[in-house]
Amino acid sequence: MLNRRQLRVKVLQTLYAYHQAENKELKSFEKALINLIESVNEMYFYTLSLLISVADYSSTDAEDRANKYLPSAEDLDAPTKLNQNLFISALRNHPAYLQGIKDHKVNWSFEPSIDKTIFSLLKSAPEYASFLQLSEHSIATDKDVMNHIFRKIILKTPAIEQIFEEKFINWSVDKEVLKGMMAKTLKNFTGSSPLENSLAPLLQDEQEDRYFVLDLLQKTINHQDEYLQLIDKKTTNWDSERIALMDVLLMQMAITELVHFKEIPVKVTINEYIEISKDYSTPKSNSFINGILDKILDDLKKSKQVLKVGRGLLN
Repeated sequence: MLNRRQLRVKVLQTLYAYHQAENKELKSFEKALINLIESVNEMYFYTLSLLISVADYSSTDAEDRANKYLPSAEDLDAPTKLNQNLFISALRNHPAYLQGIKDHKVNWSFEPSIDKTIFSLLKSAPEYASFLQLSEHSIATDKDVMNHIFRKIILKTPAIEQIFEEKFINWSVDKEVLKGMMAKTLKNFTGSSPLENSLAPLLQDEQEDRYFVLDLLQKTINHQDEYLQLIDKKTTNWDSERIALMDVLLMQMAITELVHFKEIPVKVTINEYIEISKDYSTPKSNSFINGILDKILDDLKKSKQVLKVGRGLLN
């Protein structure tokens, strides 16, 4: 699930693209922002689909081994338990999964051997051997082996990660969200019937969160010149051309929140953008942004431009 900080990062990415673009039609960047968010969901459904493909491939592998010219006794008795995995069985027919696969047009035909590669790595894992030795299976035991495939093979194998990086441009950022969504999904699946279980939502409150990101993008762009002047007044001792664009965008977003988002506490806004700067700007950006925003906040309070709804939101 995308939290508010991650949603702010999506807005930041869109603002950066906006400032680099010649065509600055707002509608096209609003659409780009929504696509950035939805791409996380696309990655999620591709991952779920891949787990099913790996389970399916276990049957293909068993069939291929049995059809060898001179199959061994081991070949003739190749296990297919993974394809009867209770988590996979519940996922296969889950209405939300089927709809997501359809909506995102999920198709691994561009990398047809990825399921074989993952299964080959899985076969040598002790976790897989333990799974095969189980005399009785439960949804809990069957989720364990799927969690191993996701966390220890998909996320830890450079060749597999490269495939995801090539397919999803924001893989390096969004894979942390994917980890959370997959963990939530495995936790949510508690029974073998599809309708007993639920997939992980992309957003906590879809309507509210989509409104938040679009409003933040629109207002930051609409007031960019005004807020740039506020920043310039507090950075007179700095060469404006040497201030990182990311720092400027983060401060413009923060000022937008301080002034226009009455329900978000001041402290939350300041802390969020300082934390984001640690990952997306220069090593010294967090202290620089903190100092400049403190000065701007004082002026905004004096001019009564920061009006928060609720006790304690000005702190």
